[in-house]
Amino acid sequence: MERFVDAAPGIRLWAEDRGTADAPSLLLIMGAQASGLGWPDELVDMLASRHHVIRYDHRDTGRSTWPFDQQPYPLTQLAEDAVTVLDALGVERSHVVGMSLGGMLAQLLVADHPDRLLSATLIGTSALSTAPYVGPDGTRIPPEELPGIAPRLLEMWARPVQDRGLEAELERRVEHWRVLGGDQIPFDAEYARTLERKVIEHTGHYSTSTAHARADASGMDRTEQLAQTSVPTLVISAPAEPVAPPPHAHHLAQAIHGARIVEIPGMGHALPHEVHAPLATAILEHTDHC
Repeated sequence: MERFVDAAPGIRLWAEDRGTADAPSLLLIMGAQASGLGWPDELVDMLASRHHVIRYDHRDTGRSTWPFDQQPYPLTQLAEDAVTVLDALGVERSHVVGMSLGGMLAQLLVADHPDRLLSATLIGTSALSTAPYVGPDGTRIPPEELPGIAPRLLEMWARPVQDRGLEAELERRVEHWRVLGGDQIPFDAEYARTLERKVIEHTGHYSTSTAHARADASGMDRTEQLAQTSVPTLVISAPAEPVAPPPHAHHLAQAIHGARIVEIPGMGHALPHEVHAPLATAILEHTDHC
């Protein structure tokens, strides 16, 4: 069922839920500039076989209000929006799965709203922690010295997005997914194009917001809270990850008390068909034990 959630005066968030209403809820939180439709239907349906699955559009994405230029907000507000979605759907406690920026927002929920979570699963993200990464040989590495975003991606993100029409925008997005996906799983351009066509049809236009890149990112450190949490947390390790490359996933698992880590072979910073089944299996096995 689709609905709109009032997050603040003049701000509405699009949300959709699937699966049996009395099953344990599972909230999907997408990354920056990404609509809730970034969670592919096939994966959502796999998760909905055992959960009441909720996905939604952040502010400035999809069918939600695009308010940033008139009403700027910090990134931390996006985590509070996730709580607002749960409230609107009458969900007291939920499993949460976050990818990329969504993984950071999920960490904020782990730290700030542990009473609302049954579990957390984090994908393609970095730790909101200043604790050092401890390598297999005992070497301690500060987080700021861990490998950064792949240069090819940084170069793509630095290019201004020009309006050259729908088909040109689709090609730009497909090439973006090609780089995000890494180099271990064969890239399916048509799959990426179909997904982006759905997102554009859902949104009603093909403009791309830069709101989340411009939003205030301060106040997100949760070192102490993550180190002490009792929220069962699963970290997904993606060997071809270009945004938070290895060993970020292992650093994340170290930073969060009791976190487990599962590797999805070949996975990058994307959700192609090949990762749906292993990713769903990992998430469902995690939530089954929480």
